[in-house]
Amino acid sequence: MAPKKKEVLFEFPKPVDNDYLVGHTNTLKAFCDAWNNKDSHPIHPVWMLCGPRGIGKATLAYKIAKMVYGNVGDFFIIDLANNIDERGNPKSDAKAISVHTVRAMIERMQMSSMSGQWRVVLIDSVDELTSAASNAILKLLEEPPAQTLFLLVTHQLSNVLPTVRSRARVEKMHPLKISELRDLCTKFMPDADISSEILKLANGSFGKIANLKSTGGDVIYEELLDVLKNPNATASDIMIVAEKIAASPALYGIVLDALAAFGLADLYPTATIAISDINRLNLKADIAIFKIIVETKKCL
Repeated sequence: MAPKKKEVLFEFPKPVDNDYLVGHTNTLKAFCDAWNNKDSHPIHPVWMLCGPRGIGKATLAYKIAKMVYGNVGDFFIIDLANNIDERGNPKSDAKAISVHTVRAMIERMQMSSMSGQWRVVLIDSVDELTSAASNAILKLLEEPPAQTLFLLVTHQLSNVLPTVRSRARVEKMHPLKISELRDLCTKFMPDADISSEILKLANGSFGKIANLKSTGGDVIYEELLDVLKNPNATASDIMIVAEKIAASPALYGIVLDALAAFGLADLYPTATIAISDINRLNLKADIAIFKIIVETKKCL
């Protein structure tokens, strides 16, 4: 198998630092209209931005937040990066946002300035709240403080407590168009070669492209497709690709993407379970992925 050209890995700004929003004009306009007319028609205090990962929900949320508090009011962020434990110590390596993080934010709100400026609470994301944290947020939303805007980012609406959902204005945001993905690629990766296959693979998520490019996963995905297409690929060739995928759990999903690319929907459930078992049963990732690739080749 011919060696692939080494790709330059990229770094991308976090949503809080990114002012470049592409798409979602309808959602932004809906908020701006509501905000500009809030004196005559009180604005809904809770806005839920819902849609697939990586399409710009958090970027839009931060854009709205900066518009509202204007560096004068108070801004409270609840996310994994600002997570704390029961002692108030950082807990950024956790997989869920603790109730202690939410309670600390509520205490800061109660002590915040009474200057009359708007306050913003941004949660990224609601999906990552523990049950106790969700219930603590629910109590706050039952009687929202005056002049406080809640921006709730969620990747899967079904993961949100119905009682929380019912108190929010839900804005369903859609995957980005190919042209919008190209726009973002030109902005953040002007010298990168983004193939049509990668754009299609992204399913409207620039976050997925960013993840692939920052990890070299796009090159590994092409190598995976080459191995699957090559009838003369050896077990050694397959293992080389399997080891590259296994090195980063964030890349496990490209195995499922390859199944979709070849129209092998019948293998999808089995492969999904096999990938899930890697962590659940503490299996050797390279061996498990090797077996999935081998079974996939048998069906081609």
